[in-house]
Amino acid sequence: MEVKELIKNYKKFKDIHFKEYQELFKKLAQEGQNPKTFFIGCSDSRVVPNLITGAKPGDLFIFRNIGNFVPPFKPDDDYHATAAAIEYAVNVLKVNNIIVCGHSQCGACESLYKEIPDTVDFAHIKRWLKIGYPAKELALKQIGTKDKEKLLRATEKLSVLIQLENLLTYPSVKRGVEQGKLFLHGWYYDIASGEVKYYDGESREFKILEA
Repeated sequence: MEVKELIKNYKKFKDIHFKEYQELFKKLAQEGQNPKTFFIGCSDSRVVPNLITGAKPGDLFIFRNIGNFVPPFKPDDDYHATAAAIEYAVNVLKVNNIIVCGHSQCGACESLYKEIPDTVDFAHIKRWLKIGYPAKELALKQIGTKDKEKLLRATEKLSVLIQLENLLTYPSVKRGVEQGKLFLHGWYYDIASGEVKYYDGESREFKILEA
């Protein structure tokens, strides 16, 4: 969508959709936000958290990055956007739930099986993808290389589990889970069907999400 179209749609938002939620926006402006759920999703333009969940303004604290990856806790002097979002969600907003939502046809997971150029233009991408290596290794052990599509879908789902494990390396997340105040959820969104599956820890498989 071109910028001109975005500007045109903004006018529609201001004239129609904003008025629909005008009182809610006023309340949120005066009282601040108090979301109960932190949604970690992919930057992929086809994955839209509010559209998928039907969430209203103020319902979700959302963070999106390449591959919905969660780097392990690493308290150093570098810049850590994902870690900062996690700490803010848990320690400031005090959310009750964290959802890590992976999806089908994930470019990040597919890139794990490609040769990324070792140039300055891809420096950050190449390093970022290392977070997905454990999922790739598990998928290769479980699926092998004969069926590429099956391998990619497995990688996407296993990656969600790896990111949940990485979340537990954050002290405040681990503490919240152990105290029963914070709950972690692994979701998998199928772009073509619109179906969402959740990871069931007891059966160790992804099941269709039902109300």
